[in-house]
Amino acid sequence: MELSIDTASELASIALSREGHVSSDVAWQSKRNHTAELLPRIEQLLDGSGVDKSDLSAVFVSIGPGMYTGLRVGLSIAQGLARALVIPAIGVGRLELDAYPHRDFDGQIVAVHRAGRGELAWGSYQARPWRELSPPRIAPPEELAYALQERTLVVGELDEKLLALLEGRNVTIKAPASEGRARSLAQLGFKRWRAGQTADPALLRPVYLRPPAIGPQERRK
Repeated sequence: MELSIDTASELASIALSREGHVSSDVAWQSKRNHTAELLPRIEQLLDGSGVDKSDLSAVFVSIGPGMYTGLRVGLSIAQGLARALVIPAIGVGRLELDAYPHRDFDGQIVAVHRAGRGELAWGSYQARPWRELSPPRIAPPEELAYALQERTLVVGELDEKLLALLEGRNVTIKAPASEGRARSLAQLGFKRWRAGQTADPALLRPVYLRPPAIGPQERRK
């Protein structure tokens, strides 16, 4: 069995799978309570499925970009389980997980989430075969709208400014999957594990597209 953990946003999700096929999962609005809620939720999922931690053969985890605290909690628990059980931990990006449910779309798939300061984080993907076209980056809505091709699917957290810029364009807009990202994580994580894309769990790092807003901050003029 494999355990998938996504805590990149306020919508957290976890899943149990066998060879990438999800057998049980749960998603919930954690807000900013990942520290207190994640481990009990994992215990409930395991107990409800009759699975012991020793039955796990791999852990898959979302590495962001996203919420600083949420990502650290998810990664820390994934790394701890992998170390304790001597099993691999494999990381997959949050934007790729948002894009993956739409892999049947015949064209470019762009995943977006709000990154604060009026900017958006985004990355682009393409199916058949599934691959990353543009790695995650941060840009203002105007720059992202200019970069989008025609016949593109845009999925995720879109702000009003980007929606206005896309009006009249040959662009399909979708909301993120309401069931969370853990189902996609189970599939993509297993594919990477099967392909031998593993590393020491200690080497997993969260993807932060800008430094955390702590410590001395430069004053805006």
